[in-house]
Amino acid sequence: MSRFPSGVTIVTTTDHCGARWGFTASAFCSVSAEPPLVLACLAVSADSYRAFRTSSKWVVNILGEEHAPLANRFATKGADKFAGGEFDTDADGLPVLPEAVASLVCRTQARQPAGDHVILIGEAVNVRLRDQNPLVYYARDFARLSA
Repeated sequence: MSRFPSGVTIVTTTDHCGARWGFTASAFCSVSAEPPLVLACLAVSADSYRAFRTSSKWVVNILGEEHAPLANRFATKGADKFAGGEFDTDADGLPVLPEAVASLVCRTQARQPAGDHVILIGEAVNVRLRDQNPLVYYARDFARLSA
């Protein structure tokens, strides 16, 4: 799978106490145009698994080229992921990266167990876009797109 290039996202939510949770995901894609459904895959061993197991909404933040250090922080188990102050809070109290290529606020539609992961399926109910190049993951490293 390391030979398949993919975009890089940080998926965020809050738990019932309002604590922020998030993880880096390259396993993200569109599922349906109508309704607009997307999926992201989360390891059941992830620190954030419990929060996403019960969250009704979450955000997919598609990262830009400058976000490689942030992607690494959110991929590190036990790290203080929100320590850098890069995230704002939206109207629902969810963490949103204002400098993301795109941010999709998703309402949970389903959670499907899949081996050592869970597939989160959500309906995109709000989308913010910016004009910038995305971060790409390929061969276990970050890459840039070139025209």
